[in-house]
Amino acid sequence: MPRTAVSLWLPILLLTLAGIVRAQEPGTPAPEAQAQKEPPKKAAPQKKPAPKKAAVTRVADADADYPIQGEYIGQVAGLGEAGLQVVALGDQKFDAFLLRGGLPGAGWDRQAKEQFSGARNDGVATLTSDQHQISIQGSQAIVRNPAGATVGRLSEIHRVSPTLGLPAPAGATVLFANGHASELEGATVSPEGLLQVGATTKMPVEDFRLHVEFKTPYQPDQRGQGRGNSGVYIQRRYEVQILDSFGLDGVFNECGALYRQTPPDVNMALPPLTWQTYDIWFTAARFNEAGEKTSNARITVWHNGVPVHNNREIPSKTGAGQAETDKPLPIHFQNHGNPVEFRNLWIILGAQPHPAEQAAMQVSPSCCRCVCHCQRRCQRVGLLRRLFCRR
Repeated sequence: MPRTAVSLWLPILLLTLAGIVRAQEPGTPAPEAQAQKEPPKKAAPQKKPAPKKAAVTRVADADADYPIQGEYIGQVAGLGEAGLQVVALGDQKFDAFLLRGGLPGAGWDRQAKEQFSGARNDGVATLTSDQHQISIQGSQAIVRNPAGATVGRLSEIHRVSPTLGLPAPAGATVLFANGHASELEGATVSPEGLLQVGATTKMPVEDFRLHVEFKTPYQPDQRGQGRGNSGVYIQRRYEVQILDSFGLDGVFNECGALYRQTPPDVNMALPPLTWQTYDIWFTAARFNEAGEKTSNARITVWHNGVPVHNNREIPSKTGAGQAETDKPLPIHFQNHGNPVEFRNLWIILGAQPHPAEQAAMQVSPSCCRCVCHCQRRCQRVGLLRRLFCRR
């Protein structure tokens, strides 16, 4: 081999031999072995969602936040008469709304609404807004300005619908009372004698007047449609929504709404675990012999004695309701997975005048009865409420 060729190949040969020796040194694994011995990367652990808390259907089983949730009335400087609605959100947290003039259906001007948020600590709930701070302990709510001066005091009340317990009049068909549901299909009755969701009237309906008493569960950790959801499905087509909407704005999918179509005129929802009422007057849609609709259905709804729909047209089915036809269908008390309960259900079949046509049947918004914790407070809220208040 020529000397020039040797001089060119010798460095390459030496480098190759050095690599082989180095690869065979103990404690120095080959690159392939290193790759095999590297442990696989572990995926970051995913945070498990908090388990859903069971819905509470009895006051005795509610948590320590429940007594703070509710309605309060009193005087606040700059607002005069005022109402306060406190909403439990779970884990000792709350929202609250201060309403000028009083509570919904009982003085609130339907405009001024000051929102608070806060929490409970050592038995006292402290809630703040941009303008005030409220401390709630026992049955009293103290309102302070940013300087810490007391500017208002409110006392807790428990309002009761004036139509609660309304007996079935002559000629009415009792759908459910005292644990008996002979006029319903698919009815389930609790050990306490209360009707559970999912029942349907045996008879189809056209025009009628209906009385319903219902109670939403206490589900403070839930929000929106997951909180006390049910509904009165008239002809399985038109739903009057049932929901724990206490303290909310009363929009088109909340309590008292014609579901996803028309909101109630005012949100009259009371706190969960409170018995509430719907009084419904319904006129079915009319069709000609060809099956064409000639006039829309009409409905009047009183929620806890206050009109929230007054002889209102229903232009079409609501939400997931069945299509409109000339065939009458029954009333369904919707099962949406929440333990809403019912009692004292009755119906008068046939054309019924809507209450706007009967002045004697109209209910003043101030006639809701209340149980007050302060007698002096009752003396300032008007004659009608004072007649129904007790210590």
